[in-house]
Amino acid sequence: MLSKNQIKFIQSLQQKKHRNETGCFVAEGNKLVADLAPVFDCEWLIATDEWLAQHPFLTAKQTITANKEELRKAGGLTTPQDAIAVFRKPKYEFSATDLKGRLTLAVDRIQDPGNLGTIIRLADWFGIENILCSPDTVDLYNPKTVQATMGALARVKVHYLPLDQLLESHPEIPVYGTFLDGDDMYQTELTAEGIIIMGNEGNGISPEIEPLVTKRLYIPNFPEGRETSESLNVAIATAIVCAEFRRRIRQ
Repeated sequence: MLSKNQIKFIQSLQQKKHRNETGCFVAEGNKLVADLAPVFDCEWLIATDEWLAQHPFLTAKQTITANKEELRKAGGLTTPQDAIAVFRKPKYEFSATDLKGRLTLAVDRIQDPGNLGTIIRLADWFGIENILCSPDTVDLYNPKTVQATMGALARVKVHYLPLDQLLESHPEIPVYGTFLDGDDMYQTELTAEGIIIMGNEGNGISPEIEPLVTKRLYIPNFPEGRETSESLNVAIATAIVCAEFRRRIRQ
């Protein structure tokens, strides 16, 4: 069973301060835990007897049997499920060679954890292995972000670094960004190598990064000239842009 101190520790990982102090994050949900447990170092695997019996090959430093009420107290989901896990944050190295010959996503000051998680899931779907985040982007290990990745976190590496410095040091790499005054994406040449930058939900790409974008794109509405919404949600825009890049590559 879960002790009060264990429940308190799991609950503390809802806060970035405690995630940074401990180097741990929490994942909650039957499928999410099953997807992440084979990939990340698992400190605690907490689940019902039935769930553990169905996943006999998952390992952790400590496996704890819990009932539904204990899982409800420890977790943050409105509808508690059968498994919670505490994982160690992975440490990834990012090299300039990771940019060569492939698409890379970069997010500039994204603030909504659900948006970041969805973008990670989209990257996984479209075969993008690395995401670069500006240092002031929402924390990857926010439980809402982890939840929104739907397990894609196991296959996509996320790096926090100064985007402006990276872009300035690699002027040979095409840099794409979406703008209301950009060129029609469907009429613009797109390459198999490049960095696609998606900007903040309210303000778009930041003033420091905008001059470093070499190819400004616009996602046209339909029909042209029709009065429409001011802009698209950043995760939806990411899906549209990535889909068009991949469509071109397959032709």
